[in-house]
Amino acid sequence: MEGEKEGTKTRISDRRRVRAMISQFFVLSQRGDNIVFRDYRGEVPKGSAEIFFRKVKFWKEDGQEEAPPVFNVDGVNYFHVKVVGLLFVATTRANVSPSIVLELLQRIARVIKDYVGVLNEDSIRKNFVLVYELLDEVIDFGFVQTTSTELLKSYIFNEPIVIDAARLSSLGSTGLFMQGTKRMPGTAVTKSVVANEPGGRKREEIFVDIIEKISVTFSSSGYILTSEIDGTIQMKSYLTGNPEIRLALNEDLGIGRGGTSAYDYRSSFGSGAVILDDCNFHESVRLDNFDVDKTLTLVPPDGEFPVMNYRMTQEFKPPFRINALIEEAGSLKAEVILKLYAEFPSNITANTISVQMPLPKYTMRASFELEPGAVGQTTDFKEASKRLEWGLKKIVGGSEHTLRARLTFSQEFHGNITKEAGPVSMTFTIPMYNSSKLQVKYLQIAKKSGTYNPYRWVRYVTLANSYVARI
Repeated sequence: MEGEKEGTKTRISDRRRVRAMISQFFVLSQRGDNIVFRDYRGEVPKGSAEIFFRKVKFWKEDGQEEAPPVFNVDGVNYFHVKVVGLLFVATTRANVSPSIVLELLQRIARVIKDYVGVLNEDSIRKNFVLVYELLDEVIDFGFVQTTSTELLKSYIFNEPIVIDAARLSSLGSTGLFMQGTKRMPGTAVTKSVVANEPGGRKREEIFVDIIEKISVTFSSSGYILTSEIDGTIQMKSYLTGNPEIRLALNEDLGIGRGGTSAYDYRSSFGSGAVILDDCNFHESVRLDNFDVDKTLTLVPPDGEFPVMNYRMTQEFKPPFRINALIEEAGSLKAEVILKLYAEFPSNITANTISVQMPLPKYTMRASFELEPGAVGQTTDFKEASKRLEWGLKKIVGGSEHTLRARLTFSQEFHGNITKEAGPVSMTFTIPMYNSSKLQVKYLQIAKKSGTYNPYRWVRYVTLANSYVARI
């Protein structure tokens, strides 16, 4: 019996050890400064933050230039995610699921953002009392209690110190929300879920983001090899009393591939039904009428949350076309020609475009030539990594841009030069545009009274996830 009891005790202690999620949590700035640090279990050395930062900063293992999200140093597991330039880190000696800890870090970042309004180093430092209060409620002795913004309201008593929106960096046109023909800056959502407007009143409004991350691979001749959209409908509610909301999507929306192309590839906007490969919904969403009229019914919780995540892999028109050419131009020289075609409507502007291209390892110098009258463009040759970089502040739909680069090599090349260079990769942000054509047709809020008419803001944003063209 004693042996059996001991075995039972061992199993129980093992189970407890697995459940003990994390030992420490800390937030570091880009300089490595400790902004927040909480040691829950005392199992990991106090200098873990310095060990982690030095390891990440000088990471050179496995041929990678950047540290992976999870790694082990001297028996300590380090988990980290990067959110708006800040490093959210957890440590533990236990063998825990990496995906759970990484998801926890993302949720902690979201909860802090919900309460302080805007997530940056300044706002966390000014609200450190509130942040530590949140951490003590979210995690107890390494065990996760809750990451629900709504549930935490009952236990959080410190008021946030609101950061002046004028001090925030401008979001440009990516930060614009639309309500009919009205526009509102994206900084409108940088307020706390518990803070009131001046005068003690709370502004009744709700924000909806349709965010799509595009992955496209082009062949050397310009054909699309792979294409995928990872999208999410994000919501942030500042409505008192949690009224019921009905959110209507495209009437011709379909889930699951039917085997045919949903879009006429010759059309700039596409035609036919919007067909998603798969999707999932937030736990608060009811799908009673979804099959009939494609409406989602929900009572939104406090804070920011994803209403719906979706994926689409069938043909869609990519916003940019990339043409890349590299050819010999005499002894120890070559020329690179990069052309960008913006294949979206002229009333839409893409922002913060960056194009990168690895060059042959024996490239010594690179000189650049932009098109006449080019404004807001930068070029650079990174000698250490042998990489060409081309930055464009903005691109108007329907326009075309060209960059020529003349390369000088330190030795003669043998064989095919195109095998030594590329592929070309690209990042961008396109506000008020989405490639899938998924749309919010209307946003209906249950009325408390005849005069109740809260503000409704909707924004579409398209981002590059992996946008690559082979040479």
